[in-house]
Amino acid sequence: MKLANNPLRRVLRFYINGFRNMTWGRTLWILILVKLFIIFVVLRLCFFRPALSGQSEAQKQETVGRNLTRPAQ
Repeated sequence: MKLANNPLRRVLRFYINGFRNMTWGRTLWILILVKLFIIFVVLRLCFFRPALSGQSEAQKQETVGRNLTRPAQ
């Protein structure tokens, strides 16, 4: 079997050539990456702060235990 006919290599070459020939695709990929950055970094920093930060190990255990054993609302 020749290496040129390797399916993995053919798929990789297909995607490389596709990205190389993009016109609007590059702009769309940049937009997608900016949106992902906003979702995972900015929102995480602003809204989803770690609930257990600044607590000792015993306090963390108590908080987790209390949250696991409280009745569902």
